[in-house]
Amino acid sequence: MTREHPRLVAFDLDDTLAPSKSPIDARMAGLIVRLLGVAEVCVISGGQFAQFTMQVIDNLVDVDERALTRLHLMPTCGTQYYRHEDGAWVQVYAENLTDDQKQRALAAVEATAKELGFWEADTWGPILEDRGSQITFSALGQAAPVAAKTQWDVDGAKKTALREAVQALLPDLEVRSGGSTSVDITRRGIDKAYGMNRLAELTGIPLDDMLFVGDRLDENGNDYPVKALGVDCVAVENWEDTAVFLDELIPALETVSP
Repeated sequence: MTREHPRLVAFDLDDTLAPSKSPIDARMAGLIVRLLGVAEVCVISGGQFAQFTMQVIDNLVDVDERALTRLHLMPTCGTQYYRHEDGAWVQVYAENLTDDQKQRALAAVEATAKELGFWEADTWGPILEDRGSQITFSALGQAAPVAAKTQWDVDGAKKTALREAVQALLPDLEVRSGGSTSVDITRRGIDKAYGMNRLAELTGIPLDDMLFVGDRLDENGNDYPVKALGVDCVAVENWEDTAVFLDELIPALETVSP
């Protein structure tokens, strides 16, 4: 496999396919549908399945059932996996946290955020969310506008400090920097690398035949485990960068597609 001819292309969601918590643009929707015609496609990100539905699925126009069977959805950083079968989205697996793990994670991240001065009084929705297989801390709330989120932690120092402090309190769990204002907690070793390995196992497509596109491939980012796994990666800063890359990739795939 070369970067020009992957069998499967996987994407982060926020700031890779769309602005944070926002629907994909019509241009991106068209590119995804076109890509589904020549390759398998995976979206793996920290949000819940409902977030994937709102941001991606509901905005795919003129996509047929056959194409949807080539779309793999991995919410909550790959701790869950959905496939489209017989006209419906079916959960293949979910690596859920135990009640004890959830309570300890919620308590640790709240106490640490308050201690560090990162617990905001005015937010757009809940700061903490139990996503079953993942506990997520969103500093400004789940529904914060993109502009506010962008300004909260410009250099990523707040998230790094919070992640490191919480990880020290939860050695049996995985604590990773998520989106622009979020920190995600999952079972130990259950991250995007785990998700990509399971995807290879369940689809029969080797990691060497996959390509990953993400905006957080830095060592503290939640896309980094995919890079560390050895999957060929493309770094982007926003969905427009991804669109430019797909404008080049898709024609190359179309020339070799049967």
